[in-house]
Amino acid sequence: MDKKLQFSGLWAVILGGSSGFGFAAIEKLAKHGMNVAVLYREIAGAEKILKTKFTEIAEENGITILPHNINALDTVSRAAFIQQFADIAEKGSVKLLLHSIARGNLKPLTIENGTVEDEAYNELSIEDIQMTTYAMSNSLLDWTRDLLKAELFNADGRIIGLTSEGAHKYWEGYAAVSIAKASLESLAKYMAVEFAAYGLKTNVIQAGVTETASLKKIPGSDKLIKAGIKRNPLGRITKPEDVAGVIYLLCTDESFWINGAIIHVDGGEHCR
Repeated sequence: MDKKLQFSGLWAVILGGSSGFGFAAIEKLAKHGMNVAVLYREIAGAEKILKTKFTEIAEENGITILPHNINALDTVSRAAFIQQFADIAEKGSVKLLLHSIARGNLKPLTIENGTVEDEAYNELSIEDIQMTTYAMSNSLLDWTRDLLKAELFNADGRIIGLTSEGAHKYWEGYAAVSIAKASLESLAKYMAVEFAAYGLKTNVIQAGVTETASLKKIPGSDKLIKAGIKRNPLGRITKPEDVAGVIYLLCTDESFWINGAIIHVDGGEHCR
C-alpha cells in the first residue's frame, strides 16, 4: 500500500497551523494522504503567502487543505466552522484534532519598584491567566465536545496537545503559559479516560526547546536555546519536523493503545 494513501479520506483539524509545530504537522500528514482543515490568525499579507504554501502542499500530495483565518477561541467562530466543515467532511472522518494554539501573556507576577501605571500594564493579572489558560488548554475540551456532537470524529480518533518543560520549572515571564500547560496536561489525563468511550485517544507531546516564533517571544529565549543545545545528548535543539513525525506516529494504527501519555520529543534533553 502506498504510504501516501495511508490516511486517504481522513481529516486532521489543526488549531494553530500557520507556523511551528502545526505547519510542520500539515506537511507531514499531507505526505500520508490526510486532508487538513487548518485554523490560524494572520494578517492579509502573511495569509496570502501562507495560502500559497498550502496550495503547493495540497497539489503535491493530492489532498485537500481548507484554510480558515478565524479566531479558534471564539464560540461563534467555532460553531460556524464546524457547520461549514460538516458539509464537506464525512461523518466519522476526523482522525486527528491537534491543539497547537500559542497565545498567551508573557508577563512577570510582580514589577519591583514600578509605578502604578507600570504595574497595571506589565504585571500578570488574573484575567491574563484566565485568557492564556483557555487559549492553550481548556479550549481543547470545547473543540473536542463540538466535533463529537457533530459526529465528525473517527471511531479511532486521536487528540494531541502540546506542552513544554516550562510547565514544570521556572522560565522568565512564562507564568501564565506554565499554568496553562500544566492545566492542559491534567485535562488531557481526564479526557483520555472519559472520551475513551468514543474511541478517542488523548495524548500530550512535550517538545524540547524549539526555535519557533512563539519561543522567540519568551524573555531570555536565546538562553533557553543555548542551554537546550548544551543539555541535549544529541547536540542540537528540537526541530518542528521532529515533533511532526511523532504526531504522525500517534495517528497510525500501531499507536492505538497509547492513551493519556505525556511523550517527550526532545532527543533526551529532559534527561539532564
